[in-house]
Amino acid sequence: MTLAVLGWIDLGCVAHAAGRLNDYLPKAELGELVPGANRLGAPQGDPAIAPAYKDDQLLGFVYLNSDFANATGYSGKPIQMLVGISPKGVLTGLKLVEHKEPIVLVGIPEKRILEAVRKLIGTDMEPVVRGAVTAPQVDIVSGATVTVLVMGDSIVRSATKLIKSGRLGVQGHAPAGPAPQAAKAIDPGKSEVRDWQSLVGDGSVRHLTLSVADVNQAFEKSGNAAAAARPEDGDPGDTFIDLYVADVAVPTIGRSLLGDDGYNRLAARLKPGQQALVVAGAGRYSFKGAAYVRGGIFDRIELIQDTNSIRFRDRDHTRLGSLEAEGAPDFPEIALFVVPAEFNFDPTEPWVLQLLVQRVVGARDKAWVTFELGYALPDTYVKRDPASQPSTASPDRTPASTTERRETAVPPSTEDEPLWMKIWRGNIVKIATAAFALGALTLIFFFQNQLVRRPKVYTWVRRAYLAFILVWLGWYANAQLSVVNVLTFANSLLTGFSWEYFLSAPLIFLLWCAVAAGLLFWGRGPFCGWLCPFGALQELLNNVAQAVKIPQYRLPWGLHERLWPLKYIIFLGLFGMSLYSTAFAEQLAEVEPFKTAIVLKFAREWPFVVYALTLLSAGLFVERFFCRYMCPLGAALAIPGRIRMFEWLRRWPECGSPCQRCANECPVQAIHPEGHINVNECIYCMHCQELYFDDHRCPHMIQVRLKREKREALSSSSMRSGGKGPQTTITAGGKPVVLPRAEAVTPPPT
Repeated sequence: MTLAVLGWIDLGCVAHAAGRLNDYLPKAELGELVPGANRLGAPQGDPAIAPAYKDDQLLGFVYLNSDFANATGYSGKPIQMLVGISPKGVLTGLKLVEHKEPIVLVGIPEKRILEAVRKLIGTDMEPVVRGAVTAPQVDIVSGATVTVLVMGDSIVRSATKLIKSGRLGVQGHAPAGPAPQAAKAIDPGKSEVRDWQSLVGDGSVRHLTLSVADVNQAFEKSGNAAAAARPEDGDPGDTFIDLYVADVAVPTIGRSLLGDDGYNRLAARLKPGQQALVVAGAGRYSFKGAAYVRGGIFDRIELIQDTNSIRFRDRDHTRLGSLEAEGAPDFPEIALFVVPAEFNFDPTEPWVLQLLVQRVVGARDKAWVTFELGYALPDTYVKRDPASQPSTASPDRTPASTTERRETAVPPSTEDEPLWMKIWRGNIVKIATAAFALGALTLIFFFQNQLVRRPKVYTWVRRAYLAFILVWLGWYANAQLSVVNVLTFANSLLTGFSWEYFLSAPLIFLLWCAVAAGLLFWGRGPFCGWLCPFGALQELLNNVAQAVKIPQYRLPWGLHERLWPLKYIIFLGLFGMSLYSTAFAEQLAEVEPFKTAIVLKFAREWPFVVYALTLLSAGLFVERFFCRYMCPLGAALAIPGRIRMFEWLRRWPECGSPCQRCANECPVQAIHPEGHINVNECIYCMHCQELYFDDHRCPHMIQVRLKREKREALSSSSMRSGGKGPQTTITAGGKPVVLPRAEAVTPPPT
């Protein structure tokens, strides 16, 4: 009975694996994958491979890359490719059948990506498996580095794994299983604290040092003449990078490098058996690069174990300020990476951290070479159990048992602080600066009446604040809110809300708290008019445009009234798409130019830069053009902004009938001809409040001033004195008016 059940389970697994391959086979012509083949046999084995024949002659096999090796790119989804390989291990063809890569969907032509990857066709992988030659590499496509590397790596590693399995040429028969080996696990009983020198000395911390000469020589040996012709500047002996790595889920290493508190917080965060690496670097080359800012993925380092590999994403990353080990150097870059649990990383087996070094060789082209930093956990941290039979569930390496893997993590203490608190402590200066800026804005809003009575002072206060928001909050701190935050929040409510996810970005969290409070008091105006870096950029550029006499255009009210609902349509479209696919909705959210103009400071592919510059150019002629008609985030905030509890903006009975001055001068045309303010469109610039208190521009206040001056004139000492006093002059409508002298008053006889 047991054997029958196991047999059914095995057949079910094979059927599932074959099903994945069968799902994609119709999407490719067989001749693309195995030239000359005219029919496919039934998929065999797990993972499945399908033999390709010409009549009855076996020409090769077809398999799905993601069944054998990691193929996850920017999107977080596998890049699915069908790969053809001959019985002798020569790559014969490939076909991209499915992907969710935003860089390919928007911007980079798929044809250009495939041209780079197809250079692997014709490579004999058998010498690579034997170690006789180095693994082949694909050329980088500028703007799609990670996508191309993931595709190339998955093809090479999947072919390597397939050849090692011994299944080529024998139509799916797997080799005999490996001999029983002693199971290994991290020894949790060893958790002493050691200094830096001893950790480096015994290999607990491994490092790779590259000089400028090392890198230049590597590019020369790569055979890329364009790259070799552009060597690194400086002394050949200068340090290019000094890179260190260690597994800090190992108690001794973790307590030494992170400190007791840091290690305990990490252990509480890790799942049973999950590992975490500390990577530290110094020198002129950054191991982080900038791709993780743009797409959330670290493209310069890759974790490799056996035929599996992974690139870390921003959600796996925590920035560290320093290492706690005694004698540890001060590194400009220190990162803590949590290895995703699905990677099945075995810390007791050797692994490699591969460093990718890029070099620009043209306007849009890059060359690259790789260097490997190998790591093997010292035996002193490993305990071995008696030999046991290996699992028959999979021919791949089996990770440690659940019980053994749990021993690598220290039980969490109820007194431990969550990891997000450490992130906040590491950003205390930024948090304090942001809190001060929010406090200053609160004072501006609460004392707005006193401030707007001094228009010149208020104008410079506003411009200075917007400049601070643009330069510090936007370009420096990269704290630009986005409609993606709204979509992510809504999705988390449906799929499982977690405060820790949102608390891990302190400035973004603070801003959203401020925006939420602002919605109750003032509507969307505090963010759109004061806290949005892209909005600040638009307004400051328009101020410059007005100063240099660039003509300003006001759309007719009828047209304006029909255009501003466009941003609500855009938001509802994005929100609806996010319910179907959050990843695709995030791609469509590029309608916001925030990432291009603020986060990346225009260092991006030219279509995105042209789009952002076009919107900013429109704003030179129509103030805040994007905010008024296209911004989905403004629309998202305007909807809950209707629940505001107070009306802070004052109006006179004459506003709108007959006076239209505020409506005509409102920078974003948020005041209706009838006189009322549309809070959905108001950015709270307070220009209408300047006019409200100005007794030289507001008709109502002009009348109040004239009456006051006349009353003061009639009650002056000259009017009360006997005889003919001096003439009194007041100003009315901008012109002097002379009041007649008072007649002499004769006192009554005594």
